[in-house]
Amino acid sequence: MSLAQGLQAFKEQKFDEAIELLSQYCQDATHKDSAEYSQAQMALAKAYHSKGQIEEAIALCQILKNHLDSQVNLWATEYEKRLKAAQTQSASPHPDLLAKAGRATQTGVKLAMRGIASSLALASMVTISLLFGMIFVLSLSLIFIIKTDNPSQGLGIALIVTLIFSGISFFLSPLIMDIVQNALYGTSWISLETLRQSSPESADVIERVCQQRQIAPPRLGIIPDENPTAFTYGSLPDTARLVVSQGLFTYLDEDEVATVYAHELGHIVHWDFAIMTLASTLVQILYLIYSFVRRMSRQSGDKAKSFLMNIAITAYAFYLMGTYLILYLSRTREYYADHFAAETTGNPNGLSRALVKIAYGIVEESDKTKEPSPLIQGTRALGIYDPKGAASTGVAYRMASDSYQVGRIFLWDIFNPWGWWMELNSTHPLTGKRIRALTTYAEQMGLKTEFDMARVVKDGKYLNKKRLYGTFIVDLLVMNSQWVGALMGLLIGIILASIFRYSLLSFSFALWGFAIATFLKSFVMYPDFHQAEPANILTLMGDPYASPLRGKPIHLKGKLIGRGDAGYRFGSELKLQDATGMIFVRYASRLGALGNFFFGASQVPGLIGAEVKVVGWFRRGIMPWMDLAQLRSNRGDVESYPRFSMMLMGIGAIILGLVIL
Repeated sequence: MSLAQGLQAFKEQKFDEAIELLSQYCQDATHKDSAEYSQAQMALAKAYHSKGQIEEAIALCQILKNHLDSQVNLWATEYEKRLKAAQTQSASPHPDLLAKAGRATQTGVKLAMRGIASSLALASMVTISLLFGMIFVLSLSLIFIIKTDNPSQGLGIALIVTLIFSGISFFLSPLIMDIVQNALYGTSWISLETLRQSSPESADVIERVCQQRQIAPPRLGIIPDENPTAFTYGSLPDTARLVVSQGLFTYLDEDEVATVYAHELGHIVHWDFAIMTLASTLVQILYLIYSFVRRMSRQSGDKAKSFLMNIAITAYAFYLMGTYLILYLSRTREYYADHFAAETTGNPNGLSRALVKIAYGIVEESDKTKEPSPLIQGTRALGIYDPKGAASTGVAYRMASDSYQVGRIFLWDIFNPWGWWMELNSTHPLTGKRIRALTTYAEQMGLKTEFDMARVVKDGKYLNKKRLYGTFIVDLLVMNSQWVGALMGLLIGIILASIFRYSLLSFSFALWGFAIATFLKSFVMYPDFHQAEPANILTLMGDPYASPLRGKPIHLKGKLIGRGDAGYRFGSELKLQDATGMIFVRYASRLGALGNFFFGASQVPGLIGAEVKVVGWFRRGIMPWMDLAQLRSNRGDVESYPRFSMMLMGIGAIILGLVIL
């Protein structure tokens, strides 16, 4: 009986046939210690799991835990944990048992991206060209506007040093990253054949892509951490590293793992790390010009000083623009890596599931530890998934009874204007937008789609548009109201100062405008929490109208399971878990950061593990959270004052304005 036939049946999700073929192969095998035999047993365990035959899968894992190969041993140990966790979730359907959509029978099908992302080549060219143009304009300004004997000498030296340093860093960065990865995360390097034992399809994808693109196979790394993630780094495609965590194999099925490897190969094929390194270097140069010109202005005469300050302001504005261009380019590249994976594997639905399961895995692992994961925090920008967006998606996947319920969690990503606004500061597109794009590819292939995104998009058309968009511009102004208030106060002060011939009026009115806006913002952000309504975390996560500004007064019951990612050993942010999910709860002391530190050091250790009742304000950005007002437990009560610092700031501004006046 052919092992290849059994693996192909499993790949095509013909689980009954796969179980029969793989079982027969294992019975007929003569070399019980061969790599092919262990590969067959691992695939058989996965097939049993997919069919819901958990006991049979666990039995196979217990056999494989005694295998001489450490990678097989580790896989079996972690997969057994996953299977036993599935047994304990009888109250709600385990995510692995949700129905899967299909995949294409052929790979390499060309898929259109119209309306999903801008041209990758155009995005790269525009970003790099604009950055070069900004630097060129600033350099000419220095040379032709500033009337000194040699105004550009110092800048020229600094630019040359920056370029040399960036060039050296570019070529040495893979070696430096290798050292860092090993020191921080214990990364080990494996061969393609070792990967084939855990995921034959992933190994096949790597071989096929490298042959077609005529590039060397990437160096393959694995991190012994159960938080699922994957990332790529290097300087050139032939020196690329492709690293995944063990959690990827724990939480994802084989076809899903293969799509993640294909996504990372997309970054290699598109030269993403090279382009991003170049763009980042140009932004560094813009900031260097800003710093250099600002220093020059302090040493120049009055006439030259005004010119230099104008150039410094322009340089800083260009630097900010460059930063957002890089973020835009990074998001575009994620779309193209997803597109590459869909074409390469013919399985856009598999990548959709992979993204959601990665979020689920991050939430699951977060529940098991009291401290945030250094791996997830340290590789946030590199990884396939932004962990800040994991909470809502992971919670929905854990609790949903069908894929449509998971899809509804993406209404906020796709339709809420705050989602678009928050995404501007993110290296990754919002998960809902990525899955909607992958759904489009599945439709082009004539496949059934995952998470019923067509129905989700249809539901989005019936959302209350006035509630979604009606106050968004006003809310943006309120979000930045302190500076708007200060500017309006300054303008009023200037007018009054010219009338009464007293220049200090402008400063006092600017402070008073700042104070009034601060009070206004605090009342909008923190409405009366005594009107808080009982809620559960899953329902909150699925609210498409949620805002990062207008807090929703809520009352939750649950258990404190650890600290959030705002701090580590002395962090004051908490993780609260109820029957439906997990959310971060932010404490705020009246003493500011110092009070938060003492709370995290002295009170948090005693509260972890306690059953609590909390009252506060729910908010939703890329990551949902709750601002704490009150916490009640049998281990003590806690009062939090998130509005206090704003009120103190406003009162201080009023007093300072009076003192100046």
